[in-house]
Amino acid sequence: MTARTGDAGSAPAGPMRTEVPPVGGDGLAPMPGHRRLLPTVFLATFFIRFGFGITTSVFFFYLGSNVETVGLAAAAAPAIEFSTVLLSGMASDRYGRFVVLQGGLLLGAGLLVLMSMTREALFQTLMNGFFGLSSGAILAASLAIIGDTSGRGERGLEMGRFDAANLFGWIAGFAFGYITVSAVQGQKFPDHLRVAFLVGAVMVMVALALVFYETRGLWEVGRPEVFSRERLREAILDPDILLVVLPWATIYMLLGALFTFLGSAADSLKVPLWELGGVIAVGGSILLLTQPFYGKLADRWGRTPVMAIGVLGFLGVLAAGGWIAVRGFDLVALGGIVVSAVAALAFGPSSLAALTDLSRRITRGTTMALYSMMIAIGMALGLLLSSGLYVLLGNRGVAVFFGIVAAFLITLTVLRLAREHRSRAGPKAVAATE
Repeated sequence: MTARTGDAGSAPAGPMRTEVPPVGGDGLAPMPGHRRLLPTVFLATFFIRFGFGITTSVFFFYLGSNVETVGLAAAAAPAIEFSTVLLSGMASDRYGRFVVLQGGLLLGAGLLVLMSMTREALFQTLMNGFFGLSSGAILAASLAIIGDTSGRGERGLEMGRFDAANLFGWIAGFAFGYITVSAVQGQKFPDHLRVAFLVGAVMVMVALALVFYETRGLWEVGRPEVFSRERLREAILDPDILLVVLPWATIYMLLGALFTFLGSAADSLKVPLWELGGVIAVGGSILLLTQPFYGKLADRWGRTPVMAIGVLGFLGVLAAGGWIAVRGFDLVALGGIVVSAVAALAFGPSSLAALTDLSRRITRGTTMALYSMMIAIGMALGLLLSSGLYVLLGNRGVAVFFGIVAAFLITLTVLRLAREHRSRAGPKAVAATE
């Protein structure tokens, strides 16, 4: 039996309870016994993103609607995730990580089943919106658990593993969705696409069962003090924290738009979707190697240098993608996208580790929710802006969209580097850093 200690003193664990200790930002050592939770957390993240990838990739074919309708339906999930994820993070601080993680998985599985039942556009928009609530709860709780169970010197590696599970879940879901679309064409298409949602529901239920199994016997004590205004301001309004999370919004403006309409673009170009799905799955598997590598590099070199590699990579992707949109397909530009994309992958683990370094144990769920919040707002804005610019300007609208994303990313990076430079000139003590 272990007593909880931390920012607000101690509270004894109840009888027969093994409590998850506060670790990480409060300067306490991680508890090795609770590291057994991490593989399950990574798996839960993978499965919920797999389900999200399925819905995003098949919407254009499942709904059989125009670009504007599909864009609205797909944007519903990130819009609701943006609106609710901060509450999910606060709930994980107040009621415990596990209850929020389990609730998010249960909701996600149920919604995927409901989405398989009808192709009515309004219903799909509503259900996909609630799926955003599920995704946000899972990510906020998962990131807080990783931060709680890892020390500063190993946090980059663990966040790299998380980022691999998170991004590869998307990739695998997109690939599975495209392969399913290709497989059912010529049959009762698109009704047969319902099987994709059901597969996603089964996988999320498997993740839920694993979470229940791995958290058996572990309890968490409620913390009403996390809702003080001062602590909430520290958790979400610190400039250092904001300049770490805001670039995620610009990055997911690009990624959300890319994968939502990639399948329809390939279909119009007569590219077999099963081939596209295979290429995405094989290419995406590189994440399983690169993300832990970049995370370990961030532990050794520091967060900022590795984040800079990622930013330069994203700018390269945007430049080459804009060239192709305006001038047409070019092998040199395609090669530039591939090389730049590998470099861009450095941003995820290093920035997540930096965010965890800045967070406090008592409000870590709330702080980490900002990451999911930025992903959500970026996806929603990216889908709406990219589809609107494409309708107005065609392919040149795509290049304009890439330019807007690049401008935001450069501005935020310059602001963060300037702030770091001022901090070195007159460093301040940061109580959250171990």
